[in-house]
Amino acid sequence: MSGLLFLIPIALAMGFAGLAAFIWSVRTGQFEDPDGAANRILISPDLPLADNRD
Repeated sequence: MSGLLFLIPIALAMGFAGLAAFIWSVRTGQFEDPDGAANRILISPDLPLADNRD
């Protein structure tokens, strides 16, 4: 029983910390363009085409 008195407040604090981190990340725009980075990797004008058929 004494273990629960120690673990429940810690679990609640960690849950609220995770919720606060999520709300902060949404407000600062971390999830604005989730597909942009994936498309930029696939379509990069800096890299030459890998077509080495001779």
